[in-house]
Amino acid sequence: MEDEVDSRGRSVSRRRLVQGGAVLGTASVAGCFGMFNDDDGNNTPQNANVSDFRGTGPLVEGNFRGSGRLASGRPYPGGTSINDLPDLSGDLALYIGGGEGGIYTNLINKLESIYPDFSVQPSSNDSASLAQTIVEEVDAGASQADVFWSIDASSLGYVADNDAYDPLSDEAVGAVANSQFVGDDNAWAGVAGRARAVPYNTNRLSESDVPNKVQEFPSTSALQGSMGWAPTYGAFKSFVTAMRLVRGEEATRQWLVDMREAGTERYGNEYAVSQNVANGSLAAGFANHYYALRVKNQRPNAPLELAFTEGDAGGLVNISGVMKVKGTDKGDLVDNFVRHLLSAEAQEFFATVSFSYPMIKGVKPVAGLPTVDKLSPPDIDLSELSNVQETIELMESANVSP
Repeated sequence: MEDEVDSRGRSVSRRRLVQGGAVLGTASVAGCFGMFNDDDGNNTPQNANVSDFRGTGPLVEGNFRGSGRLASGRPYPGGTSINDLPDLSGDLALYIGGGEGGIYTNLINKLESIYPDFSVQPSSNDSASLAQTIVEEVDAGASQADVFWSIDASSLGYVADNDAYDPLSDEAVGAVANSQFVGDDNAWAGVAGRARAVPYNTNRLSESDVPNKVQEFPSTSALQGSMGWAPTYGAFKSFVTAMRLVRGEEATRQWLVDMREAGTERYGNEYAVSQNVANGSLAAGFANHYYALRVKNQRPNAPLELAFTEGDAGGLVNISGVMKVKGTDKGDLVDNFVRHLLSAEAQEFFATVSFSYPMIKGVKPVAGLPTVDKLSPPDIDLSELSNVQETIELMESANVSP
């Protein structure tokens, strides 16, 4: 889809979801976007039926697709079906990062129900702590995990930097559409993406009030003292790390100081930021894109929109990803597990249950979101987000407690 230009000549397709509503407004998904149907108006290919999917029912009946309003009216997903992959068989010891871990465990349970000879023993903690544990265990020759599933690239990068991984096979990572979402030496593969965004209240701001560069915040009186952020949140620290890599430490520190002095309110997490924007107590905030979608899924009439900045840290697209832990004797099973996470069904699950960005061609993001190739993220190696300690020190020097 080409960028649209508004009456003032501004490109808007990257910066916001829809003009005046549609999915993030009051109208239904299927009723507003032709891309949610194929050419003849059907949502599945001809002859699709229950037998086209493993498990007890077809994807369109909820086997892998979410059941919320943002999941309705979607096309049949493209990509490699799990029907075309080798069966999963054997046991995997999985270290899985918190945050989205409950959603991911749900997917694992679905895979276990499909494959009776496959089981996963998960151990959960925050991704950074698990990454440190993996490095320590590998260094001691006593690794307890076969596979690491992190909610962010920084923790994957930390394990890779410490050579505590075995490369994934080319076949395992081959479905990932964007090479930015595969680590060097196939160290890791992204399985779900999230974009930094600016949720804003449409009763308080117009689209033109939202800058398209993060360094320009808070540039207008409408934004002074009316924005929110969650500095203790891992996603925010990755965002600041990206800014430090792109703009340098001094410019990043000054931006943090400017935002703090402008009265930006602190919240414990970015879902709370998005909720308060929807409530009108904030005009705008900084958050991962899917928190606004979760608010809108529950409150369809909330005056909430998303804007995306361009070419800077505010447009960062981070990933949840998987890597093979060094020394595992289950390497082939890990590769096959990753292929299943990149299957059409699993990618549809990520898109419609967690509202994440899919990593493969053939599965669209929900809610009319611009596809990843329409966004304008900074040109950085996501593995470099692993250097969080310098970011924490920088935030502390700006009196923005991480």
